[in-house]
Amino acid sequence: MSINNDLTAGSERTARDTEETSPLLQGAVLSRARGASFALSVFNLMNAIMGSGILGLAYAMASTGIVGFCILLVLVSSLAAYSIHLLLKLCDQTGINSYEGLGGKALQKPGKVLVGIAILIQNIGAMSSYLFILKSELPAAISSLLSADSTGNAWYEDGRLLLILVTLCVVLPLSMLPKIGFLGYTSSLAFLFMLYFAVVVVVKKWSIYCPLPHNVTSLSGAFQISNSSDSECSPKLFVISSKSAYAIPTMAFSFLCHTAVLPIYCELDRPTKTRMQNVANIGISLSFLLYFISALFGYLTFYSNVDSELLLGYDAYLPRDMMVITVRLAILLSVLLTVPLIHFPARKAAILLLFGERAFSWLIHVAVTLTLLCVVLILAIFVPDIRNVFGIVGSTTSSCLLFVFPGIFYLKISRQPLRSFDSFGAALLVLFGVIMGVTSFCVIVITWANGS
Repeated sequence: MSINNDLTAGSERTARDTEETSPLLQGAVLSRARGASFALSVFNLMNAIMGSGILGLAYAMASTGIVGFCILLVLVSSLAAYSIHLLLKLCDQTGINSYEGLGGKALQKPGKVLVGIAILIQNIGAMSSYLFILKSELPAAISSLLSADSTGNAWYEDGRLLLILVTLCVVLPLSMLPKIGFLGYTSSLAFLFMLYFAVVVVVKKWSIYCPLPHNVTSLSGAFQISNSSDSECSPKLFVISSKSAYAIPTMAFSFLCHTAVLPIYCELDRPTKTRMQNVANIGISLSFLLYFISALFGYLTFYSNVDSELLLGYDAYLPRDMMVITVRLAILLSVLLTVPLIHFPARKAAILLLFGERAFSWLIHVAVTLTLLCVVLILAIFVPDIRNVFGIVGSTTSSCLLFVFPGIFYLKISRQPLRSFDSFGAALLVLFGVIMGVTSFCVIVITWANGS
């Protein structure tokens, strides 16, 4: 009897040891073509993580203090990596390779539909917001790069026309690609743009001296120069104020990439949980490093006078600086290259909701791609408050996709006892997600109400 027990225990230990390194959907892996490399998968994940939000992190540091910012950034990045760990663990346990499928496994059909709708809302909102940024900022960036005197009559100064052109020439061809792994090359280019942004922020720390000039009146009073130079030029370790509440949502969703994690996992070459977790850990760590460097040196340049969009400060004090002009264009190009990447999960969610699980069809693929891009383009062109509208709805969907859903799905699907480490962590993840969702929703509503 004891021999049988020992054999059973040994086999269970072997199963646990091989679970972390066994391929995802083993039968499919053997018959499929070579997947995306480890490096391209990391670039894709980083491109999904980082967007125009990096411009607001210096303001978040000014609103929370250097130490407070670091604590929040470490907490959020750790929770993001942990929620990815739970999703990957569930994939290995169930053999399901989609976020929507995990929702269906945990909460039946309503769960699948709920996750699909959340992904659609989140990603359509993100794409619309990114294209709105391009419509608003790209003409000015190109004009400042080409000529000092802008007449306003050049074709590239028409934001709507420029947006349609870049959508047709860049976004549409990249969005038509059938696999997310193909976007790894454009994601690596987007990473280089973000790296260039961080380098410029570091270099320009020594081009703008503190105390800041008193005669800068642009930005509509955003800069309020204090009478005390010592106080103005002293970094704060901890800051607790009303602005702190506004900074927390910016940081809480700064590592949102979970809609792209499972598609990247499925196309990873030799996909195992350990290998994909390493992709996630490296992607989050590099994003953390770029976030921290750009936020720190942006804050140490302007201190309490940092603007909510960092580049506006450089435009005020270095209006014709070529590095600032090129870095603005680089950020916009990075945002542009992010749109096809976040389009992929949205298209996948739409196909699953409308057509269910089925073999790949070019007809459906092209039709859904064109429909989504048309919707996003119309929203970006004709809805002036699109960022505010999707900001309110997205505060809920972001919190759910990043924190709430992974925790709930793990508690529902996993066979682990409730007192186990992962079950306890999943419960805390849900609690943190609810708090962040409610906080960010209230902050955005109050901001919008005050603005109007």
